[in-house]
Parts: sequence; structure tokens; C-alpha cells
Amino acid sequence: MVTMNATEFWDGLHERRSAGTPKVNTRLAEIAGPLTPGTALDLGCGGGGDALWLAGRGWRVTAVDISGAAVRSLRTRGEPITALRVDLAEDFPGGTFDLVSALYFHTPFALDRARVLRTAANAVKPGGRLIVVDHGSAAPWSWDQDARFPTPLEVAAGLGLDPAEWSIDRADADEREATGPAGETATVVDHILVLRRAER
Repeated sequence: MVTMNATEFWDGLHERRSAGTPKVNTRLAEIAGPLTPGTALDLGCGGGGDALWLAGRGWRVTAVDISGAAVRSLRTRGEPITALRVDLAEDFPGGTFDLVSALYFHTPFALDRARVLRTAANAVKPGGRLIVVDHGSAAPWSWDQDARFPTPLEVAAGLGLDPAEWSIDRADADEREATGPAGETATVVDHILVLRRAER
């Protein structure tokens, strides 16, 4: 039972994980690697591995997280990233982007996730992509052991986006080996959804 608020929870988690250089998520690298760099928005950036990877490849990155600890840590990394503390339950960064990523965008706190992702879709430029990668299974060290894991197509349907304006580039489940906070490993499932906005 979580008794602290969302900011306290995520600040505590990121303060414990602040050591070392954050790594890019495998899924982001495989999806965004072939893309031409442009503007990118990283929702729930955490330690900043994805934002740093994108910036290192020429993307102009805005990275947001509810955790001030995560944002402060990212700002010290020296890359030209706009790092902002934003509670997405209440606010959303301005601007439009060629790529918006929401990877493992889960929380034990109340959040209208579909609303946030619809807002994220509205921030995608014509021809751009929205990437949503969700847990498809619970790792042994995860806090969401009893969670239900919607399929990528269920997530897409829940967003209610106009099919004349949006197409699905990818909607699948894939396994990977994950490493936990204490160095333990387990095979987990990712649910991968890539939506592309039509050119105007």
C-alpha cells in the first residue's frame, strides 16, 4: 500500500538510482534508431537514458518527469536537453514534436493515462510518431504484481484517435531480458505500440 504522494515516491526512487550513466531503453533504440532526427518529447524521462541517447543522435529533446530529483540529475549531464518537472496528471508541456515517447508510463497513483496519451498524440506533428511501450508482464521486482496489461491494440483503441489521421506502424508483444535494481535478471514481455500521424 503506497502511503506517500506521487512526487515523494518517484523522487525517492530516482534518488536511489542516481548513480552511474543511464542507458537507453532497447525498445526506443530499435524504433527511433532509423528515424531522421527532429524534435522529441520524452514523457516520464526518469534517469534520462532515452533523452540522452536521442540528444546524442541530433534530436532536440524535451524531457519531463514528475520527479524533481530525476530532472535535476538529467540537467547535470551536459547535453542540450530541455528537462522540465511536470506532473502529467495536471499539466502537459507545450509545443509539437516529431516523436513523442511514453515508455513504461505506469504509476501506482491515480492518473488518467488515456487522457495524457491523447494529449501526447495531439502534440505529434504531421508525419510524426507516438511510441507507447508498456509492461506486458510483471518483473519479480516490480511494484505492479497484480496489474492487468492491456494489449497494444487495446491501448490504441482506448485513445480513440481518428483512423483517417493515424495509422498503426507496430502493435506487438516481444520478450526481453531485464535487469532489476539489485542486478537480478528475468524474462519480461513488452507491449509495443507505434502510431504515425498522417502528413497533411
